[in-house]
Amino acid sequence: MRIPGRTAVLLLASAVALAALCGCTVRPADPDGKRGLPVRVQVPGSPGTGTARPAPAAPSKAPTAPPVTPAAPAPRVLWSRGDSGPAVRELQARLRQLAWLTVAPTGSYGRLTERAVQGFQGRRGLPRTGATDAVTWQRLVAMTRTPGKWELYVMGGQPADAPDPRCLTGRVLCISKTSRTLRWMVDGRTLSTMAVRFGAQYTPTREGVFRVYWKSRHHVSTLYDSPMPYAMFFSGGQAVHYSYDFAARGYAGGSHGCVNVRDETAIARLFAQVRVGDKVVVHW
Repeated sequence: MRIPGRTAVLLLASAVALAALCGCTVRPADPDGKRGLPVRVQVPGSPGTGTARPAPAAPSKAPTAPPVTPAAPAPRVLWSRGDSGPAVRELQARLRQLAWLTVAPTGSYGRLTERAVQGFQGRRGLPRTGATDAVTWQRLVAMTRTPGKWELYVMGGQPADAPDPRCLTGRVLCISKTSRTLRWMVDGRTLSTMAVRFGAQYTPTREGVFRVYWKSRHHVSTLYDSPMPYAMFFSGGQAVHYSYDFAARGYAGGSHGCVNVRDETAIARLFAQVRVGDKVVVHW
């Protein structure tokens, strides 16, 4: 059938437009007048064209630093070199139980205590500061027992208990077996106090009220062949005197009944003040 020319032109234009919408176009008729096959027209971004639409670029992120963990605060220091007091004495007694300290507790945090603490800290993987902080103290307490009184005062230094009422008048050597101390008192006033040691189980020191009947500065015991410097005799062969053994061993030993003093300077002053006839009270 023959299509009028105007109508053919309109149909061809519609076909071309439709082909463009579908991503195709129509190849013009070749010289022989035959209708050409459709040609694929690639429209960027259109479906089925074989060309992928570029994906939108992801927003760039600045590199972030890892979170900073705050350092744990250092444990609180309880005692360090230069400190003193009963708590330091207990620290030293506990260190003695573990053989980190060999000297007797003094209550003063000195070089030897600092070194002992450093050794204990190093063995347990703690910082070797030599100062006793809360962590060091907790570890030490967990490994030891509460020291007894005479562990704390191996070499003396303990506080004296209240004087016996018989000591409150006159010039008196007031000696307490309970606190292991000697008070030198005049008319109820304490002039000096010192640690003392007593007789052993089978040679106990007598208790009661006595008088100093003899003083001997360089005395040597004829019975035991041992020196008794600054001896002040009050009951038979029993005397208050300086003891080298007490000074060296503390309460680890005992006397043959005498009242031993370990502080030579203190008893030298006492010997100079005490008179023959002064009262001696030995009590619990």
